[in-house]
Amino acid sequence: MRIISGKAKGTKLNTLEGLETRPTLDRIKESLFNILQNKVYNARVLDLFAGSGALGLETLSRGAKEAILCDNSCKAIKIIEENVKKTHFEGQAKILRNDYKKVLNILKNEEFDIIFLDPPYESGFDIKALNDIIDYSMLSEEGVIILETDHTQEKQEILKKLDINVYDLRNYGRVSLFFLNRKEKN
Repeated sequence: MRIISGKAKGTKLNTLEGLETRPTLDRIKESLFNILQNKVYNARVLDLFAGSGALGLETLSRGAKEAILCDNSCKAIKIIEENVKKTHFEGQAKILRNDYKKVLNILKNEEFDIIFLDPPYESGFDIKALNDIIDYSMLSEEGVIILETDHTQEKQEILKKLDINVYDLRNYGRVSLFFLNRKEKN
């Protein structure tokens, strides 16, 4: 894994050993950032299930103002800290080690322009976290949430019932990326 573009382009990132995390593949990450390119500059970013921190660090490399990188795993936090140092984003990256519910409660009065949700697929944390993000109004007016999953049909049905708009869906083999934004108020 590496930073694809920007200030830290080419920097190789450390990853967690084993099957505890599932890093977003470079080809998916490249497509993702092609879609997000106009939203990244000067953005406030929340990477809620950060793993190695690769997505949040990619945004910083491309000009985001700040990225909050969160994970509940001590091993993941150690890797994130190493990757922040490697990319020289110590001043812009904030690292939080805690359960996602506690993190969202801590940050509930803040707004973000980009929110990455990529929890373990079978956990159900994505929809729970999404509900909290909606309830706390954490998404900025022009903001986007990117939800990564391998249960496309199931998630589509659930997302239809939430107060959120699915404006794009991209499939990459088993993996799907949902792009969500605020519903327009009537």
